[in-house]
Amino acid sequence: MRMDLFFQLLINGIIVGTLYGVVAMCFVLIYKSTQVVNFAQGEFLLIGAWICWTILVQFEVPFVFGFLITLAFMAALGIFIQMVVLRPMIGEPIISVIMVTIGLSIFMRAFSNWMFGQSAVGFPDVFGMNAVNIGGLRVEPAYLMSFVVSLFIMGGFFYFFKYSRYGLAMRATAFNQQVAQSLGISVKQVFAMAWAISAMVSALAGVVVGMVNGVSSALSFIGIKVFPAVILGGLDSIIGAVVGGLIVGVLENMAEYVDGQFLYWGNMLTIAPFWVLIIILVVKPYGLFGTKDIERV
Repeated sequence: MRMDLFFQLLINGIIVGTLYGVVAMCFVLIYKSTQVVNFAQGEFLLIGAWICWTILVQFEVPFVFGFLITLAFMAALGIFIQMVVLRPMIGEPIISVIMVTIGLSIFMRAFSNWMFGQSAVGFPDVFGMNAVNIGGLRVEPAYLMSFVVSLFIMGGFFYFFKYSRYGLAMRATAFNQQVAQSLGISVKQVFAMAWAISAMVSALAGVVVGMVNGVSSALSFIGIKVFPAVILGGLDSIIGAVVGGLIVGVLENMAEYVDGQFLYWGNMLTIAPFWVLIIILVVKPYGLFGTKDIERV
């Protein structure tokens, strides 16, 4: 047993888990506000990473400005998608809306492949430094940045929902849209804001992963990998999204360790989150922190 590899993968799992938690919060944000499960979440990561890469490489814009431009573009894209694609679906059966998000996912992935190609490209060296040595463990600077930024975003989400005017309006809309509208809350504005925030935060995650692994169509698969974390924590729980993301991130890396040291199956890293998804749906369908729906007939 290589304990140095064990601790290396454990640290990587915690850092990647915080990133998964941030993306999972985007799932929860849209679901709480609009009761829609957005299966195009992974494509927001992909588009955001490609846009940032294009701005930095093709137009040679400094990273800070390029990153801010990317966030602004993704916010506008999220609002556009909500207004043009999702708003006409209000009042339609939920399965129809889910199918629309799946179709949106396929379209966005095909569009990005057409615009940017399918080959993986490396991100520019933003930090100008190699992996950082922490207690004998090598950690990529982009992962350290993602860990700090993820914690900041989690704190921002907590403050936003707890104290801000728009956060309270979003919580009221999630609780009951008709009551919220009767209190003067613009439900359409809340929906658009939820999609804008979700697109921006997902783009941030896409940029961070792109810095480490390069930018390619494989980035969109992260949205599917994060879905078990959402179900594990509870589809309507922000705290559950964070906890679920951490569990899935650590579980992935521990599965890789067990596979590499003992089992030699070769695919435990990929399938571990989906085993968790199956188990949690059987044992606790509403997740660790999800709200149970009680229907009276």
